[in-house]
Amino acid sequence: MIGLGAVGAFLAVDLGAVAYANRWIGSDGTRKVFLDGFRTVNGPQLGFRKNHAKGVVVTGYFESNGNAQDLSRAAVFRPGQVPVVGRFSLSGGDAHAPDTPGAARGLGLAFGFPGRAQWRTAMLNLPVFPDNSPRGFYDRLLASKIVPGTGQPDPAATKAFLAAHPETAAAMAIIKKHPPTTGFGDSTFRSLNTFYFVDHADVRTPVRWSLVPQQNTAPSPKPGDTNGLFDALIRQLQGGPLRWHLLITIAEPGDPLTDATVGWPADRRSIDIGLLTLTGVATEAPGNARDINFDPLTLPDGIEPSDDPLLSARSDIYAASYRQRTGEPKSPSAVQVTEVGA
Repeated sequence: MIGLGAVGAFLAVDLGAVAYANRWIGSDGTRKVFLDGFRTVNGPQLGFRKNHAKGVVVTGYFESNGNAQDLSRAAVFRPGQVPVVGRFSLSGGDAHAPDTPGAARGLGLAFGFPGRAQWRTAMLNLPVFPDNSPRGFYDRLLASKIVPGTGQPDPAATKAFLAAHPETAAAMAIIKKHPPTTGFGDSTFRSLNTFYFVDHADVRTPVRWSLVPQQNTAPSPKPGDTNGLFDALIRQLQGGPLRWHLLITIAEPGDPLTDATVGWPADRRSIDIGLLTLTGVATEAPGNARDINFDPLTLPDGIEPSDDPLLSARSDIYAASYRQRTGEPKSPSAVQVTEVGA
């Protein structure tokens, strides 16, 4: 219940995103270009997020062990518990698309109490991100448009995109070497972008973070279940809490800080800074995480963004998407928790 009590308060904070999105859209129209691109590829999808449209809400808590306090003054890292509201999702803008094992799995989390040391993060189960620039993401989005009658993107468009973006071709080769796990519950989720932890002396340490599952397995999706990955997650959570260790990895000189397509060497120092425990799951609905904007730049004092260009772009586009979908008519989520049996 610790997470459920905080959900409504998060929504009030998100109203500020509407004003921010208004200013943003009124500048150069770049945000509108992205939203139009999502609509071109996925259709209207009224009332849903324009990417990672399909999802399910989770609640729980984070228990810090205090190991991050030497690197960050953020209150969330003091020993003790804070509530967490989150959302598991699959990449793509079709809110009713059948689950596919190869789709990137997302986990958005909001830590703490709104307006007081709030921290939001949006992570993926990938080892690296496919793009290192907003333009690269946009070009990949358009190249992914399905050709009617084939069920696949246009091979010529894909070839041309990869030729123009060798960084994505290299990232995709890395991603292919790390096949996804069975489900959400046994997936590792990563920030992929670099941030800075800032201590009480204003010393900044570049870090990336990851959530490493304590459970080693997840139930397999049932054959023929179009919501197989989500339904398996729901059944797993109905059987008891799921837990992930939160690890931070510290960069060394020369490690890329502004290119999410490049991973850091495996020998970099990592520190376990606490345990995420998820205890509840719910269908997306008014008053829960359906209406939370998991803006990666909603950061508490003690965490700062790097100069990675994806961070500001993600923040701006998330805000514009939030503004747009809050003004659209709503439809039921494809994932209905109460309909999932053991």
